[in-house]
Amino acid sequence: MLEKSDFNEASWLRWSADTMEDASILIMGIPFDNAVSLNKGAAKAPDHLRRLSAELSDTTDEFRPIKKGLLYDVGDLRAELDWKKYFDSVEKNAFELMQKEKFCLFLGGDHSVTIPLHKAFGTYFRGKKIGIIHFDAHYDLCPEYDGHPWSHACTEARALENIVEGKDLTFIGVRVAEETELSILQDNPDIITISAEEVYDIGASDIVSRLSQHYKDYDAIYLTLDIDVLDPAFVPGTGTPVCGGLNPIDLIKILKGVLKNLPVKVMDIVEVAPPLDINDITSWAALRIIHEVLNHHSK
Repeated sequence: MLEKSDFNEASWLRWSADTMEDASILIMGIPFDNAVSLNKGAAKAPDHLRRLSAELSDTTDEFRPIKKGLLYDVGDLRAELDWKKYFDSVEKNAFELMQKEKFCLFLGGDHSVTIPLHKAFGTYFRGKKIGIIHFDAHYDLCPEYDGHPWSHACTEARALENIVEGKDLTFIGVRVAEETELSILQDNPDIITISAEEVYDIGASDIVSRLSQHYKDYDAIYLTLDIDVLDPAFVPGTGTPVCGGLNPIDLIKILKGVLKNLPVKVMDIVEVAPPLDINDITSWAALRIIHEVLNHHSK
């Protein structure tokens, strides 16, 4: 069931279109964090981000006004106790949004919610050449974790089963791995890894060039962004922080380049956990990313 009860006109709805058909961006919240392995709190993110968005600037960092009538927020898909039933509902609702042929932005929630989102993406773009760019401190390639195949540590393991092949998958910002993930990487040598250290060494512009070349003939890209891709100095409010991550300006520069050069059709932002945060700085980092999406679609 979709809920919109906490919306207010001071939020990003001031850029809202009257109908889905009039908008360029469709937003849906997925407030689910039952699959985390360490600290909960990500279920609070969608509504919290909406409330804080009232303070977002009306202009981009290029001093361009955000376009009126740009987005339509359909609300949150309320979590249920039945995990399978809920993921089926996420997949169904996400597929219906993708059918609108708009840019779809999903707000988690922990990273397990990307599993049904990937399924919807793969179904909608079946027969097309599709790719996934995964920003994260972790690979999320575990066959199972904590005894479950739908853990937030299993996101891309599920995608490799029937949605994409290794050559279609790129990880950015990774700096830790489980032993079980190493065997997956060995079995899929075409997977691209651009570590946080490599981003630091070669710079955002070279990363954008590399991604643009690799995905130049793709029809659709799914961009999934775990906020812990950033160093925990910038995002303390996340469940599984790992030191040594990206800095925000490098992430923004890569995001700008990817949105400009590649056919990104769907994006999610996950693992923002407001109860774990300090002065909302993790939420503000997520909102800066969202603001860049709005910037791109205001051009």
